[in-house]
Amino acid sequence: MSSIIPLASDNKPKHIAIIMDGNNRWAKQRGQLGVSGHKAGVDAVRDVVKVSAEQGIEALTLFAFSSENWRRPEEEVSALMKLFLFALQREVKKLHKNNIQLRIIGDRSAFSQVLQDHMRQAEQLTGENTGLKLVIAANYGGQWDLVQSTKAICEKVQSGEVSIDQIDEKIIQSHINLADLPVPDLMIRTAGEKRISNFMLWQLAYAELYFSDLYWPDFKAEQMLEAIAAYGLRKRRFGQTDDQLDATV
Repeated sequence: MSSIIPLASDNKPKHIAIIMDGNNRWAKQRGQLGVSGHKAGVDAVRDVVKVSAEQGIEALTLFAFSSENWRRPEEEVSALMKLFLFALQREVKKLHKNNIQLRIIGDRSAFSQVLQDHMRQAEQLTGENTGLKLVIAANYGGQWDLVQSTKAICEKVQSGEVSIDQIDEKIIQSHINLADLPVPDLMIRTAGEKRISNFMLWQLAYAELYFSDLYWPDFKAEQMLEAIAAYGLRKRRFGQTDDQLDATV
């Protein structure tokens, strides 16, 4: 990776989550098929991964394919699956070389066995890496995440391992995806949309939200640095007043 000068602010997010929106509109704007927008979006992924690693961000979660995206035209979904497989085959060795750990969250059962195998192999190859934790959310939905967590807790209640009175925010948090990572403190969405679209519903409870009007393929290193810098100017209260926060400085 080439060098990017680290931002001076000490107030950087530990975990950034991104809804990569606008690939189709980017392609349509250029008179191209939607898949060309997804291919162009891979370059933007490389840029934000590079910036995150070089800025010392602990975790980066990218919303690549939601559980609702299966409703898209069959030919687009098929092209996306091929692109996902190609990206896994081509990019994983580069991630490993740069000490980046890859994780994939979501319901894998709907994917082909070949794609599932490559997911597992990619995670195994990079599993011991100690740098940036790169998380790809594929066939993922925040409601699905909460349902999986609830089922796991219910099983422990049935077995007597956990009592109903013990169920609290910490118990739920411990069963949610990525429970071992800091919750996202910055959520970025591109393409001018201002909603979270069933993405990490539990984890984003206190995240700072940053919206860009750019389509995802145009969101590159410069824009990522701007988003991180903007986060550094935010005052995170968590229910407290400004006076309380100032008193702790």
